[in-house]
Amino acid sequence: MKVITKIADLQREVAAVKGVGGKVGLVPTMGALHNGHLQLVKRCVSENDCCIVSVFVNPTQFNDKNDLLHYPRSLENDCKLLESVGCCIAFAPAVEEMYPEEDTRVFNLGKVAEVMEGKYRPGHFNGVAQIVSKLFYAATPDRAYFGEKDFQQIAVIRSMAKLIDSPVEIIDCPIVREEDGMALSSRNARLTPEQRKNAVNISATLFKSRNFASGHSVTETLNYVVDTVNAVPGLEVEYYEIVDGNTLLPVSDWNESDFIVGCITVYCGEVRLIDNIAYRR
Repeated sequence: MKVITKIADLQREVAAVKGVGGKVGLVPTMGALHNGHLQLVKRCVSENDCCIVSVFVNPTQFNDKNDLLHYPRSLENDCKLLESVGCCIAFAPAVEEMYPEEDTRVFNLGKVAEVMEGKYRPGHFNGVAQIVSKLFYAATPDRAYFGEKDFQQIAVIRSMAKLIDSPVEIIDCPIVREEDGMALSSRNARLTPEQRKNAVNISATLFKSRNFASGHSVTETLNYVVDTVNAVPGLEVEYYEIVDGNTLLPVSDWNESDFIVGCITVYCGEVRLIDNIAYRR
């Protein structure tokens, strides 16, 4: 596996692969890799001739400087993990390489970027669009892989790809969970043992809510999830919304859509955790 830090070097490697008709896959990450990332990488490896994994903590998508400062970084270990699953190239640029000057682009991403995370983290998705578009331009992948834990982010990236007329195929992959059901996240590393024990109640409540929903309204189900999670010591729901899986707009009735997803964000101490679950799909 090659570790590359410069865009020009990455482009030379990609050109060599494409010059012989090879397909290139990209897995954008912010590092601190776990098994959820590795499942994306394994799929990318299996479906392409060259798998590129970017490892870059993108400053423009953090609206909380403290969150950026404390985001876990472990490049050496990340590279070992990537090599173990067949990654061809780890692209680990410096901030100055990706942003030689301020990126002032503003993407009109539509309603999918205005609700939920868009409402609570203003500017976040524009930063995501900035960095992912830069990665698409740099790596010119045929396919790009994203995990469904960041459900809203995938919709935003699809919107961004349309705006820049990108031919990249966006591939979404199922959430990878711990044995106890908790969604894998780099942020989990920041939890104390006690917090980790409490945090599993987020996914447990979502799973239980699917049975609850079969006999209750959307509003009753929403209140059930919020009240149950908030009753756990140290957990505080920032939002829980039950939405159409395509438009991300709230639904008020289970028959409104064939694709309905519940999306939650919970603070566990200072650590912000997200998860989601499909009610209809």
